[in-house]
Amino acid sequence: MDTAEVEFLAEKELVTIIPNFSLDKIYLIGGDLGPFNPGLPVEVPLWLAINLKQRQKCRLIPPEWMGVEKLEKIRDHERKEETFTPMPSPYYMELTKLLLNHASDNIPKVDEIRTLIKDVWDTRIAKLRVSADSFVSQQEAHAKLDNLTLMEINTSGAFLTQALNYMYKLRTNLQPSEGIQSQDF
Repeated sequence: MDTAEVEFLAEKELVTIIPNFSLDKIYLIGGDLGPFNPGLPVEVPLWLAINLKQRQKCRLIPPEWMGVEKLEKIRDHERKEETFTPMPSPYYMELTKLLLNHASDNIPKVDEIRTLIKDVWDTRIAKLRVSADSFVSQQEAHAKLDNLTLMEINTSGAFLTQALNYMYKLRTNLQPSEGIQSQDF
């Protein structure tokens, strides 16, 4: 899975908008949306919110966790813990990127939010590298990686699986075969 596919999955997450148009409930394969009334908040998938925002048909409301104070708490908690802490959304990185790119005029303190999300991301990726290094150096057979997001797994997954494959090949080549007997001198 590549980054674009993870972003596509993130676009199904629900966000709140305040429409400036009227429309009855719309019936889609993924579920019913609406009704849309001017000034009344409604939850829609991110893909629709971005589309409506680009057509100036709504105002996006950032998720509750996308405030500076909440993100500072998340960052500080992540730095204190040795293990991965649960994120406010399984797609926190993708949602932030899409919302800041398409609706930055609806989000207060955009630069601070961008910096805090980057700090959280960097902390988590550093933890992932340390975990992977420990895993490889201790020659473990399995690992438990709770609370990782799909994007974080995607970022390091290819490298880690390739490294483990090489380790497996090296281990199997170093072990003597059962059919071959060693010669004693």
